[in-house]
Amino acid sequence: MAPLFHPERGAFFDLSPRLKLCLTGSDRLRFLNGQITNDLRKATADNAIQASVLSAKGKLNAHVYISVEANSFLLDADPEVGADLPPRIERYIIADDVQIEDVTERFSIFHVTGEIPPDLGLGRTVRVDRFAGIGWDIWSERGEAERVRKTLSTTHVFCDEECAELFRIERGIPRWGRELTDQIIPPEANLEASSIDYSKGCYIGQEVISRMKMSGQTNKRLCGLISVSGLPLKPGMRLADQNEGREVGWITSAARSSRLEKEIALAYIKRGFNSPGARFQALASEKTSDDVGLPVELVSLPFV
Repeated sequence: MAPLFHPERGAFFDLSPRLKLCLTGSDRLRFLNGQITNDLRKATADNAIQASVLSAKGKLNAHVYISVEANSFLLDADPEVGADLPPRIERYIIADDVQIEDVTERFSIFHVTGEIPPDLGLGRTVRVDRFAGIGWDIWSERGEAERVRKTLSTTHVFCDEECAELFRIERGIPRWGRELTDQIIPPEANLEASSIDYSKGCYIGQEVISRMKMSGQTNKRLCGLISVSGLPLKPGMRLADQNEGREVGWITSAARSSRLEKEIALAYIKRGFNSPGARFQALASEKTSDDVGLPVELVSLPFV
């Protein structure tokens, strides 16, 4: 069972498996700014920004975090995009002075929650919002990883993979392979406030994002669900409107929240059906003749 803790006590996460890229070269700022949805000028050595890398159709290629290190930008992303993201970025390097190096195995990343930055004297500490609140990344050489872990363990609670999954679901944070895929446009995943800057210059996919901003509408939206009956929910479950029985969405992630004492889930719900308080039937991922739905209710995110 995932450990219970309060954010004010502080927790830490081992994010070392994440893909890590280092971009250097005299054109790195101009080039990378043309690849991401946020304004790269906001990133510093002490503060990381979130951004999305898109296709020309405005759909996600990756969601990344970027900070400055000396004369370079350090970028990290979910390991699942490790095979596709480097060639996606390199594709647009034409006559630019930009070099990309995969430094995944060189660095470890530990993330710490709480308003006070950890003072370890090890590695580089960067402020970053990964879980809808203030947090800190500690970048260190891989050889120092165990030392960093042991030091953090004396003052913080370690949040393992199961704990981290529940932690991010409770806070409505989308994850690659679940809520984030190459079929999703960032505003649909509630990434607008954290990772899109509408006043910056052009970038790949900007036209689609700008049109969506002007219309004020998305085809679907990432929402929270609770199980009315208390029975567990599962990723892939289809959601049907209680009145007409038409499918209006699907569940992407689900967990039992001990803090809330409820079965909760993240789900995409179509426009016109995603108001808080709406109720649906959660059905099996595959249609069957005897499919018995579980009643669920839509709630605002974050859960916690």
